[in-house]
Amino acid sequence: MLPAAYQAFLKELLEFIPRRNVFTDPLRTLAYGTDASFYRLIPKIVVDTHNEDEVVGVIKLANRHRLPMTFRAAGTSLSGQAVTDSILVRLGDGWRKYAIFDNATKIRLQPGIIGSHANRLLAEFGKKIGPDPASIDTCKIGGIVANNASGMCCGVAENSYKTLSHMRVVFHDGTVLDTSDTKSRAAFQRTHPEIVNGVAAMRAQIMNKPELADLITRKFKIKNTTGYSLNALVDFADPFDIIQHLMVGSEGTLGFISEVTYHTVTEHAHKASALVIFPTIRDACEATIILRQQPVSAVEMMDRASLRSVEDKPGMPDGLQGLPADAAALLVETRAADKATLDDQIARITASIDAIPKIRPVAFTDVPAEFGTLWNVRKGLFPAVGAVRKVGTTVIIEDVAFPIASLADATLELQTLFAKHGYSEAIIFGHALEGNLHFVFTQDFNTQTEVDRYRAFMDDVAAMVVGTYSGSLKAEHGTGRNMAPFVELEWGRDAFLLMRELKTLFDPYGLLNPGVIINPDAEAHIRNLKPLPAAHTIIDKCIECGFCEPICPSKDVTFTPRQRIVGWREISRMKAGDEKSSLLKQLFSGYDYLGDNTCATDGLCATRCPVGINTGAFIKELRADKVGPRAQKAADWVARHYGGVCRTVSVALTGADLLHRVLGTDVMDKGAQFLRVVSLKKAPLWTRAMPTGASAPAHAPRGPVSDRKVVYFPSCIARSMGPARDDEQRDPLPAKTIGLLLKAGYHVLFPEKLGDLCCGQPFESKGFKAQADMKAKELSEALLKVSDNGAIPVLCDTSPCLYRMKETLDKRLKLYEPIEFALEHLTQALDFRKAERTIAIHSTCTAVKLGLPGKFKQLAELCAEQVVVPEDVFCCGFAGDRGFNFPELNTGALKELRRQVEICEEGYSTSRTCEIGLSLHGKIPYRNILYLVDEVTTPKTA
Repeated sequence: MLPAAYQAFLKELLEFIPRRNVFTDPLRTLAYGTDASFYRLIPKIVVDTHNEDEVVGVIKLANRHRLPMTFRAAGTSLSGQAVTDSILVRLGDGWRKYAIFDNATKIRLQPGIIGSHANRLLAEFGKKIGPDPASIDTCKIGGIVANNASGMCCGVAENSYKTLSHMRVVFHDGTVLDTSDTKSRAAFQRTHPEIVNGVAAMRAQIMNKPELADLITRKFKIKNTTGYSLNALVDFADPFDIIQHLMVGSEGTLGFISEVTYHTVTEHAHKASALVIFPTIRDACEATIILRQQPVSAVEMMDRASLRSVEDKPGMPDGLQGLPADAAALLVETRAADKATLDDQIARITASIDAIPKIRPVAFTDVPAEFGTLWNVRKGLFPAVGAVRKVGTTVIIEDVAFPIASLADATLELQTLFAKHGYSEAIIFGHALEGNLHFVFTQDFNTQTEVDRYRAFMDDVAAMVVGTYSGSLKAEHGTGRNMAPFVELEWGRDAFLLMRELKTLFDPYGLLNPGVIINPDAEAHIRNLKPLPAAHTIIDKCIECGFCEPICPSKDVTFTPRQRIVGWREISRMKAGDEKSSLLKQLFSGYDYLGDNTCATDGLCATRCPVGINTGAFIKELRADKVGPRAQKAADWVARHYGGVCRTVSVALTGADLLHRVLGTDVMDKGAQFLRVVSLKKAPLWTRAMPTGASAPAHAPRGPVSDRKVVYFPSCIARSMGPARDDEQRDPLPAKTIGLLLKAGYHVLFPEKLGDLCCGQPFESKGFKAQADMKAKELSEALLKVSDNGAIPVLCDTSPCLYRMKETLDKRLKLYEPIEFALEHLTQALDFRKAERTIAIHSTCTAVKLGLPGKFKQLAELCAEQVVVPEDVFCCGFAGDRGFNFPELNTGALKELRRQVEICEEGYSTSRTCEIGLSLHGKIPYRNILYLVDEVTTPKTA
């Protein structure tokens, strides 16, 4: 039950925000309220906004009711700046507008655009945005600016503060200021003279205190995100320049950033990297000082513990094992506009550090695959610690910065502090050019003794960083709640009082993200700590970073992988505590739909997860746990009578198609929607892309007597589902594939009892593991027999089935899906000519996991003049039969598709069910790529 003040707020909120965008139930407020930090606050109300007007309305309403609010972009923040126990305002889909102008020297971005997407927009112009945080594939512009996030290459010269052109801000009372608009500035001067005059007065106050001005200037010569950007009061005289630069790094405590315009920076086409190993940290730091004067774009330092944490991992370069105990490495990158300049820079860099002792000679490489391997070392450090932590502990990553001359001493002293406080697994790495170190360690917050250990360690770190080296306690991760108690320690009384004055000036009622940056509680950093209870072996390593979220098909429909894990962890915690309450029942009930039913279980989340967690596999385990005896018996019956079941499905599809032909599409659409409503969404949804029925080939075709043999296994989907009614291609996929193989001169073989065979995927996805394994065993035996124990290659026309076959069938089998089979075998037997049209292709989630998107495009470009690969369309969300039973999942996953394939005449993929959803939402027919291969090929002439 919401407190009365929040009930009143909610009632008025729903007058202008749709109910579907407001959440107050305990499961979603918990899941949506969780960020990447180790703090847990559960909002009372979560509001998804889609435009500036909605944010203005929410801010005005909260201001009127005097209720605190916090703004959230991607939730990748590490310091607790994106959590609240009040009102959480999230960025919805509407916040992704942009404009590139002034010859691509500027880009205007709304806060909902992911950082790497902004770079993708600029790539054709050889430009990018300045900030380059490690989370750039997930974090959004709003968070990048609000935290003044930097990264490996941008340093202090190309971060948001330094590359900012203009900004649009919503203030505490709902007033909007556009600093690029003279009229807006004039209006703000009239309505808010206290802010405009207030920042001018603060600047004058600072400039009249040379010691304070010098302190501010000195502290921002290195990376610093502790407290507010006081350098704005020194660097700029114009009040509006001061205001917009104060917003950078303000973490949502001074206003909401609804738009930002960046000066873009050059993205050089040529790059080279070298991993340079030194005998000691001090040698590496001395080399770094020299390299600051050289044409380097990044210098990443790693201590011996860092290198040890990844030396045995796959994909690491040779030579990491057996290094001395005190060794350290620098990963150096240089970039240039052309190859000759790059070579010259490599020579200069190498010569500059020639006198510094090294364990092996410097060796740069400009081969992308090779320098990619080197960068895998740096990228693998954080996951390496996360993967070995004990269940129930969290991974903490802190970042500090030191004057570069003190970097070696500070690093060694930090290692001493690790030993003093018992953090034996801790590693140190960082952006050495800026004196910026990250240190990662695991921490248990489940006992007061462990909390006290953490507090004592952080007290020592703060004393060392500030007292000994005059460094920054937060270099790029933001102050948040984690470092708020130490802001005054770092800055001193005068500067801290200025920060408090700024907060009051911009937020007089203290409603904007209270407790962040300015917090009077000296123990704020050890309060509201996030529990991470054991929940399931698959997900216990999750660090809740959110890197998985952009790729999830249900991210804008229900839950993301992170949110599924958060929800289940809370359910597990309550179950373990014997909390048999109505709240636990609510969580269970909500999780069925939000966590389970709308999970596509595609496993793509594992490809983005730092520790490789496959949340889809976890959901399959939950489904298996829920299967009861009656359902098991039904699944047993289906598995034993599979051929008949497939024939029944085919007959049902044929009947529906006949009805479609008689009644017409509009009547069928309306009837299907009506049936869906009256059945309370229990009846599967018919759509105009529904396939006709098909059937299994009766017998192996008579092919040529040839040494070129192939076993063809048409999947049960291909055997049951033919083309859609409006598809001009009328041949079912098995018939088309057989014809193609015969044309290529293959003698085609079928396994025995083809109609009864299945890889087990339909059973596994629903949690019937025993039946899935039984069908896989049957298929394996049948394919071994017909393929002469794996001597003859096996083609399956459906990539999801092939993926499971590779996981579960006998390893002697040579298994192919259409893409690799066509490239490896059909290109040897057939001549390809390009069709003069534009096509789209969609790599299924399993094709992605098999590493086939590049090969798919290669094959498609052999077949068509123009090939479109839609961006940000990952798993289609059809997920077997979920596209029929939970069509909203398919709709949400493909909402960006139609706009990108409008110029295409047709699309191609490698899964019939995926093609149903793609056809429906792309509004062009999608077919298996083998249809196109057949169309554009002829037998090779001797």
